[in-house]
Amino acid sequence: MWRYIVLFIIVIIFFNCTNQNNQVLNLIYNNSLIIDGENHFNNIAQLTFSGENAEAYFSPDGKKLIFQGHDGEDICDQIYIMDIETGIIDLVSNGQGVTTCSFFKYPNANKIIYSSTFLDDSACPPKPDYSMGYVWKLYPGYDIISADLDGSNPIPLTGSPGYDAEATFSFDGKKIIYTSLISGDLELWTMNSDGSNKKQLTDRLGYDGGAFYSHDGSKIVWRAYYPQTEKEISDYKNLLSESSIRPMALQLWMMNADGSNKKQITDNGSANFGPFFSPKDNQIIFSSNMHDPKGRDFDLYLINIDGTDLERITYFEGFDGFPMFSPNGQYLVFASNRNQNKPGDTNIFICEWK
Repeated sequence: MWRYIVLFIIVIIFFNCTNQNNQVLNLIYNNSLIIDGENHFNNIAQLTFSGENAEAYFSPDGKKLIFQGHDGEDICDQIYIMDIETGIIDLVSNGQGVTTCSFFKYPNANKIIYSSTFLDDSACPPKPDYSMGYVWKLYPGYDIISADLDGSNPIPLTGSPGYDAEATFSFDGKKIIYTSLISGDLELWTMNSDGSNKKQLTDRLGYDGGAFYSHDGSKIVWRAYYPQTEKEISDYKNLLSESSIRPMALQLWMMNADGSNKKQITDNGSANFGPFFSPKDNQIIFSSNMHDPKGRDFDLYLINIDGTDLERITYFEGFDGFPMFSPNGQYLVFASNRNQNKPGDTNIFICEWK
C-alpha cells in the first residue's frame, strides 16, 4: 500500500545503537543528501535511482533488503531483493498481478512473505478511480504468499475472497501479523508462519493495518483509522463496499502480542504510518505529515512508546517514510523523494544512525 501513500502527496500538490554485530557496509555515501537538522544521520547512501520503490526491510544479517517497486505508469509493483553492498537486485515475485508488503522470515531468512493478486488474476489490475477523492484500493484478490528466498515454491497462506495483505513476521519467525477483510472489516489477524491458527486481534470499526512486532515479540505497533461521526462511518462503509479506503487521519496504536492492552500513541489529527520499533523497543520511528498544515510533506519522527518525547528526524520537503532499523541498530533504511531522477520517483536510502 506504500504507493498510495506516496501518491497521496502527489495528488494533493507533488538511538542509541545496539552493536550486537559490529557491521560496516561498504557503501558510497552522498552526504549532500542530508538536510540541515537531520542530526541522527551520520552518512547516507542512495540505493535505487528510478521508479517508485518503497517498503524496504532488512534481512536478519543486515546485508539484504526486500522491497517493492515499479518504474512506469503501466507497470504494477513487484517484489525484489537487493544485496546492499553490490547493489544487485533480483526479482523474487513472479511478475504477475500486483504485489505489496514483503518481509524476510526471521531469524534465518530461509523464507519470504508478500501479498499478491496473481492467484486471482495474472494481469495488472486497473488503477484506483480518484473521481471521488484520494483512496487506497483494497484489491480483493490479495492473498499472502510464502516463498523460498529466491521466490520459488510460492505457497498461499490465506485464501479468503477479500483483502489479505500488510503481513510481517515476528522476529522469532513463529508468527505473522496481517490485515484481513475476512470478518467484513479491516482487522489485524495473526497466524503461524505456515498459515495455521489464524486469530483476530482487533474488532473496532475502522481500518487496522501496517503492523510490526517489537524485537522481543511482546508488543505490536500499527496504524489505525476509526470513524467517529455518522458521516465518517457512512463514508467508511460505502468505500469499503467498493474495496477502497480513504487514508487521512491515521493514528498509531500499540498492544500486547495477544491483542490485549490496546493504547493510542499519537493523537494529532494527521496521517501517521509506517511505525517500527527502535532496537531497544522503547521508541517508535514513523512517518507523519503533522508539521504541514496542507498535509503534503511527510517526514520521519521518533516517539517513546508511551507517546512522550516526540522528535522530528528528517526535514526533506517531500516524502520520507517506511523506516526500519537494521538488526544491529547501526543503520536506518527508508524511502524518500529526495534526489529524484524524475517527478514521482521514490527511492530507497540507507544511513548510519547516531
